[in-house]
Amino acid sequence: MSRLPRTVCAVAGAAALVAATAGVAVSAPSSSHSLPGSVPSWATSTHRVGSVSASQSVTFRVYLNNRGGAAAAAYARAVSTPGNALYGKFLTTAQYRARFSPSQSDVNTVSSWLQSQGFRVTGVPSNRKYVQATGTLAQASKTFATSFAQYSTQGRTVRSNTSPLQVPSKLTQVQAVVGLDESQTLVRPNKPTPPPPVFRNAGPCSTYWGQKTVDNTATPDGTELPNSPSAFAPCGYSGAQLQGLYGMTDAIAAGNDGSGVTVGIIDAYASPTIESDANTYFSRHGIPTFTKGQFRQYAAPGTSQHPENPAHDPEGWAGEETLDVEAVHTMAPGANIAYIGAPNNYRDMDAIMNKVVSKHLADIVSNSYGYAGESLPPGYIKPQVDTQIQAAAEGISLFFSSGDSGDETFGVAGATPTPDWPASSPWVTAVGGTSAGVSKTNSRVFELGWETTKSTLNSTTPPTWSDPAYLYGSGGGTSRLFAQPSYQAGVVPASIANTYGGPAMRAVPDVAALGDPNTGMLVGETQRFPDGHDAYSEYRIGGTSLASPLYAGMFALAVQKAGHNFGLANPTLYATAGAQSIDITKAERDAYPGDVRSDFVNGVDASDGYVYSARWFDRDESLTIHVRPGYDDVTGIGVPDGEAWLDAVAGD
Repeated sequence: MSRLPRTVCAVAGAAALVAATAGVAVSAPSSSHSLPGSVPSWATSTHRVGSVSASQSVTFRVYLNNRGGAAAAAYARAVSTPGNALYGKFLTTAQYRARFSPSQSDVNTVSSWLQSQGFRVTGVPSNRKYVQATGTLAQASKTFATSFAQYSTQGRTVRSNTSPLQVPSKLTQVQAVVGLDESQTLVRPNKPTPPPPVFRNAGPCSTYWGQKTVDNTATPDGTELPNSPSAFAPCGYSGAQLQGLYGMTDAIAAGNDGSGVTVGIIDAYASPTIESDANTYFSRHGIPTFTKGQFRQYAAPGTSQHPENPAHDPEGWAGEETLDVEAVHTMAPGANIAYIGAPNNYRDMDAIMNKVVSKHLADIVSNSYGYAGESLPPGYIKPQVDTQIQAAAEGISLFFSSGDSGDETFGVAGATPTPDWPASSPWVTAVGGTSAGVSKTNSRVFELGWETTKSTLNSTTPPTWSDPAYLYGSGGGTSRLFAQPSYQAGVVPASIANTYGGPAMRAVPDVAALGDPNTGMLVGETQRFPDGHDAYSEYRIGGTSLASPLYAGMFALAVQKAGHNFGLANPTLYATAGAQSIDITKAERDAYPGDVRSDFVNGVDASDGYVYSARWFDRDESLTIHVRPGYDDVTGIGVPDGEAWLDAVAGD
C-alpha cells in the first residue's frame, strides 16, 4: 500500500486504537504479543515535539473479539439482501448478544487483568463489546510496554504511544485498545464552514434559482461584476423547496412523512438551544414544529457547549447538530429524531455509535463526520466495523457523509487519492454531494456533482474573474482497505473498482443529495453576535453533512412506506440505479456553470464592505474522481427520483 500523505496520515491517528505511556519505554512482559496497527502513522520521530506527564489520567477501551468469527457479518449480509432466505429476519439486541457478542467470561477475564494492573474498570456496554478503564499514563506504560510522547500533526499537538502495544499472549479475546492516544481529536464535521460565532449571508441572493442575476440586480456597493456566471447564489433552500427538489412533496402531504420511524443523529456535544431553534426555524419555513416527544436528545451528564477542552470546537458541533436535525425533519416531518451527542469529539465517537446500536436507539442513523482518509490503524477500524455489522443484523441503516475534500489530494504535495473513513466501510451508505437549482415552483432546475472551484474579482476594466482554483467538494474514491461488496458488482465500472490494478475494491460514495454550500440549505440557530449577545439567526450552509441527513430523512419515508426496516440499505438502494435514482452527469454544466456569491467581509454586516466571488460547478478536472454517466465516484448511483424511488425502495 502506498504511504498516505500528511493530511490523510493524520487521520490515521484518529484511529489510534492504542494504549500509550509516558516516560521511558517499559520492557514487554514475557509471553506477550503486539496489537497490530497500534501506532498512528504520524507518530514518528520527525513529528515528535515533546514529552507528557506520567501522572496524567487517561480513559481507554479494550475491545473484544466477537464470537463466531465472520458469522455475524454473514448473517448481517443475508438479512439485508433482498431475495435471501433470511432477508428481513433481523435480530433483537438480546438475540445478537446471545449469538455473536463477546461472552461474559471474556469480559471478566479482561476486567480482572486490567484491575490487576491497577486500572479502575469504569464500564461495559450492554453488548459486551469492550471494557472501559481509567488509570494513569504511568500504569499504561507498564501494562502495555510502551511510552508516550507529544506529536505535531495537522496543526495540533496530540499524544500518542511510541511503539506497538503489548498484551499477554493468553488474552486472545483482545481485539484492540482505543482511546489512549489523542488522534481521535482529528475527527471533523463534514461541512465546509462551521458557524461560530455568528455568520450571515450577504445579498444579493435569490429566493429560488435564477431570481436575481448580474443583469437584473445591482450589487449593494455598486461593484461591477462579469456576466458569467450570471446567477446570484440562492439565499438557501428550505422547507417545500427541498421536498420538491427530490419529488417528495405529494408523498409527505399524503401522510408518507416518516411517521413511526426513528432517525438517529450522532455528533459530539449538545446544543442547549436546539429544540427551540429548530421549532423557530420550522415555523418560519412552513414545516410542522416538533410534537411532544418527537425530538429526544441523549447526552452524557455534563455534555454541553463547554467541554473539557474548548479547542475541540463545541460551538461548531452545535452548528452541525442544528443542520442535521433541521435537515432530517424537513424531509421526514413525521419521523422521531433521536440526537445522541458524544461528551467529546476526541475519545468517544466510537463508543457513542456502539451505544446507539447496542441499545437500538434508532432505525436509521445519519452521521455527518469523518476522518480525512483511510490511513487508520486496523485495530481502530475493526471494532467500528463490528458495530456496523451489528447494526445491519438488527435492522439499523447507517448513513455517513462522504467528506468535503474531494479525493483528499488538493493542496498536499504527493498526496495519495483516498476516500474518507467511515464512509468507505462497505457496511454503511456513503452519501456524496451535489449542486442544485430549485425553481420558483419548487421543482428541480438542474443537479450537478459538487466539486467547486472559486474565482475572485480582479480589479480590471472591465472586471474579470481570476483563474479558478479548487475549493471543496464531494468526497469519494476507491478504497484501499475493503474489497468490492456484492451490491456494487456490475454497477461500479472496472475503471473505478480496479483502479489500483488488483482486485475490485469498494467505491465511494453510494448515493448523493444536495451538498454544495453555494446552493445549500438555509438553517437557523442561536449564535453569538459581536457585541456579546446571543440571538437566533439564519444562514446558508452545505457539505455532505447536509447530504447525509437529507438522504436519511428521505429513507425514513421509504421505511414507513415499506413497513419494515432494511438493515444495510445498499443492496436495496443499488437496485434503483439507472431507474428510480436520477443519474447525475455533466450534461447540464454548460447551461448552469456556477453562481456569484456575495459575502460580508466581516461575516456579519456591511460595515466593513463586501467581497465577491464566482463559484464554478462540477469542476473535477484537478481530481482523480469524476462525474460521468452511470455510477461515478462523486455522486454514486445518483439522487432519489421522487415517488418512483419510494415505491422501488419500499418494494411496491
